Amino acid sequence: MLPFHRREARREPTARAEKPPRNGQSKWSQLVHFVIYFIKVSWRDILTMAILGAASLAIYQAPYAATRNFPVTFDASGDIVYPQFAYPERGWIISPSLSGVISAVIPLGIILLAQVRIRSFWDFNNAVLGLLYSLILGSLFQVIIKQLIGGFRPYFLAVCQPDISLAPTHNNTGLNGVGFHQIMYTSEVCTNPDKQAIKTAMTSFPSGHSTTAFAGYVFLFLWMNAKLKVWANFQASFYWLAVLLAPLLGATLMAACLTVDQAHNWYDILAGVVIGTVVAFMSYRLCYAAVWDWRYNHIPLRRDRVFDYTAAAALPAEVLEKALWVRKLGWGRKRRAGRRGMMGKAKARGSSNASSATYARNGGPSMDVPRGQGVSYPHPATVRHNGGDPYYGRGENMV
Repeated sequence: MLPFHRREARREPTARAEKPPRNGQSKWSQLVHFVIYFIKVSWRDILTMAILGAASLAIYQAPYAATRNFPVTFDASGDIVYPQFAYPERGWIISPSLSGVISAVIPLGIILLAQVRIRSFWDFNNAVLGLLYSLILGSLFQVIIKQLIGGFRPYFLAVCQPDISLAPTHNNTGLNGVGFHQIMYTSEVCTNPDKQAIKTAMTSFPSGHSTTAFAGYVFLFLWMNAKLKVWANFQASFYWLAVLLAPLLGATLMAACLTVDQAHNWYDILAGVVIGTVVAFMSYRLCYAAVWDWRYNHIPLRRDRVFDYTAAAALPAEVLEKALWVRKLGWGRKRRAGRRGMMGKAKARGSSNASSATYARNGGPSMDVPRGQGVSYPHPATVRHNGGDPYYGRGENMV
């Protein structure tokens, strides 16, 4: 009966024992549970981003709130006073919509491409959300200032096409023909029928291009610095520094081209740079354990657990090496066996005080690792927090 039973088992595909799914659940069930968990912990932020994004768009399309005066007068030679507003309208080198797409899609593409090597869902999640936080907050900040404060673009008079003879009949604000020698007027004397073009010419401050460019690319700069460890506890290669500066160069070029097409004044651009940079730093620190501290700035924070800086400070940097691009001197190296297997082999070999060559190079304390195995991982009790699960350097438990 036994040989016959074996032959039947080979003929019957269903008779083969299948490998039991992890935790007794199918992969589909695990995915569904994870999606539900993700929505539970992130739905407030997703809703807030949607509301703030819609608010930014609504404010941008609202009528211009401020009333500004501009001078219109000529001297004996026919030159106009304040020629900084009399440049020709040359059109955009980079349109506002294209600027927003470039500032979002390129950083997002780089973050997505890097996951081929990093392979961490939580790092990808935090990086994408942080990028969106930066772009949305920067856009909201600058459109509110545009609508309430605004300012004249260098080509304002070319778009306005003012006719000062309209001042007596078009003076609802009472601000036409006022000031020294009565040379100050408002947009009521503009003859251009395109009201949207006039509004655009009066909302120069701050620059939306430079705000979105620096909000997106400064965030990418901070993220790349953390993943490449350009400024860490070893001397990185020079080409990594050149790569790291590429996002800042891109943002600077996008902002500086606004002076070429004469769409913004220099102070409009500077204000946008400041706004974008500040929101990028704030958004990155919201999602990661540090901004400049090379020991932790690559670690994505979690909503349901606390990262214990005090306990982690006593550990060597290599313990927290996950979610990195760089592979050097212990950073970013993957373990060769499961943590339990490694600990078991270490005990079997009696190497409780063994130290790897990596720890010797970096001056880290000795831990329970098999000799020659490279990076080690702490015991669960070594790194503590109040969330229940320790921040191992192992897969998604940390990242």
